[in-house]
Amino acid sequence: PIAWAELKQEMEDTLCSFGFEVYPFQVAWYNELLSPAFHLPPGPTLAFQVLSTPATFDQALKTLLRAHLQLLTRPVDQCVAYHHHVKESPPELQVEVVADCEVHPNQSPEILAQTAAQVVEAAYYQDVETDPSGTKHILGVCVHPQRGGWFAIQEVVLLPEKEVPDLPPREPRDCVPTRADLAALLEGFNFHWCDWTYQDTVTPQEHYSEQRAYFSTPHSQQLALL
Repeated sequence: PIAWAELKQEMEDTLCSFGFEVYPFQVAWYNELLSPAFHLPPGPTLAFQVLSTPATFDQALKTLLRAHLQLLTRPVDQCVAYHHHVKESPPELQVEVVADCEVHPNQSPEILAQTAAQVVEAAYYQDVETDPSGTKHILGVCVHPQRGGWFAIQEVVLLPEKEVPDLPPREPRDCVPTRADLAALLEGFNFHWCDWTYQDTVTPQEHYSEQRAYFSTPHSQQLALL
């Protein structure tokens, strides 16, 4: 049987050169945090979470966009699929890829991507239920310990028939140092997200470059921009 470390190495060999990050986890860890309505296949099933980083735009997405932009409705999601061949794994492995934007027929999400990110210690989910005045709901957001907010959660790759009870768990690390920093992060994410400053709550390794203009441009004008 193929060990989880070999599968992780195979995915990293394919994806990391394009600016992605890959994190293995047991589905049971994810299910423990959620109600049954959101559960994935039970038990110590192997899964991988895939993140994109600022380098992904130059190393993977730009070339694909220039060639196929008019055909792409979800360019980042389709870029991930284009640049890795996980579905070509050995025939004894059943593989299912769930993008972070996919939903069930009732419109509930197929994967809670930020929960998965916390499970694999890729990012820590920062949240409070209300603002300090108690007047409105505040949405939480994941923060990467090295990248701050300059990353994106792309997909989860499930191997439903591959159990990995020997995969060691990872503990999520709270990387926002103070309560004041947390308040500034959530204020920025919820009410000033378009100025991008909330993403610097943790000093990042790198920022977005050209993709900042790309993602701020209406879809109909993106081809001309490239």
